[in-house]
Amino acid sequence: MTGTGRRRSTTTLSLIRTAAALGSACLLAGCGVLPGATGGSRDPITVMTWAPENTRATNMPGMPAMGQAYARWINSRGGINGRELRVLTCNEGNEPAAAAACARRAVQEDVVAVVGSYSQNGRAFMPPLEAADIPYIGGYGITDDEFRSPVSYPVNGGQAALLAGNGIQLADSCDRVSLVRPDSITGADLPYILNSGLAQGHHRTAADIPAAEDAGEYTDEARQSRKRAGEEGGCVTAALGEHTANFFDSFRRLPPDGRDVKVSSVLGSVDQPLVDRTGGANGPFEGAYITGWYPEAGDERWNGMKQVIREHAFADNRIDPADAGVQTTWIAYTVLTRVVESLGDEEITASRIGQALTRGVQVDTGGLTPPLRWRYEDMLGTPGTPRIVNHQVTFQVVRKGRLVAHKDGFVDVGPTLRKAAAL
Repeated sequence: MTGTGRRRSTTTLSLIRTAAALGSACLLAGCGVLPGATGGSRDPITVMTWAPENTRATNMPGMPAMGQAYARWINSRGGINGRELRVLTCNEGNEPAAAAACARRAVQEDVVAVVGSYSQNGRAFMPPLEAADIPYIGGYGITDDEFRSPVSYPVNGGQAALLAGNGIQLADSCDRVSLVRPDSITGADLPYILNSGLAQGHHRTAADIPAAEDAGEYTDEARQSRKRAGEEGGCVTAALGEHTANFFDSFRRLPPDGRDVKVSSVLGSVDQPLVDRTGGANGPFEGAYITGWYPEAGDERWNGMKQVIREHAFADNRIDPADAGVQTTWIAYTVLTRVVESLGDEEITASRIGQALTRGVQVDTGGLTPPLRWRYEDMLGTPGTPRIVNHQVTFQVVRKGRLVAHKDGFVDVGPTLRKAAAL
């Protein structure tokens, strides 16, 4: 009996020492526990954000950078429900093959969502995500695929909402309108959408001027757009992404012909950083009408995002709080956080996030958008873009070199989009 007791005592003491050693190791290594987290450790949440960088066409380096800054901020606060947020990034390259490679990597890395990303290559990246049931949350809104795929959860109305809103905005201010848009499959739909907005003011259809999306100059298109805008009271609107600045530079260089033609564009093609780079109040965009998805960059509703950038990305010059891509990424990560919080102690997987979104978790973005929800009954349901849930836009104008509100509040373009889909 005595011998057996000694063996039990020795074994128990050995286990205690082993447990103590493991506990010390955990204190040193963290064992997955985040600062500020309560209770036991939880598995990290891995997501991906992609965007094109260092290409000849549109570049959006601020979007992956914003995702990483958001992760640093949320992790400094204990993570999301005590879970560390890990953000992988990928250069989408403005190429279908690169976009597909980013999607395949997302699948291989077992990410639970792709968040706040930009790509014009939806047909290349969406199939791998659909096959793996990985949600695509808050894409920039540049392709119809983002508004059709069952795994996509958009936070804005995309180019369609912007062009519809731009038409409404210009209908009250212009006698005739010329539209300069990309000579591409996506660009081919833009005239119909703009014209539906113009029709709100019983306006004639816009002159359609296709142009290369990556040209260095647009002298011929600029001359044609000014001519077709009419003798007086005309407007020229352009939606060429990053190369919109090149178009309006060519437009400004045209020899004067005595006509005062106003200029216009949409958020993403023209934003505050571009206005600043091109001369501010003395540049080509002074007085320009701009249609956006969100409140103007100076609105106090962006203060939370700006504080995160100041504290966690102060030296990162890729992130501009006035950039539409950065703003979209911020909103997309707000959605992700709310969804993960709604799942409580459940294991966080791609499927569970998708199910929570589909079941109708509602996201308050602090007034940057209307409350967002992705139930079937919340969707616009138009044939080309059925999954639009946010069909509100804002009207802005450049005054003294600053983008400011042209009209207070949001404008609902849902009815206009439905009319455009019926054409």
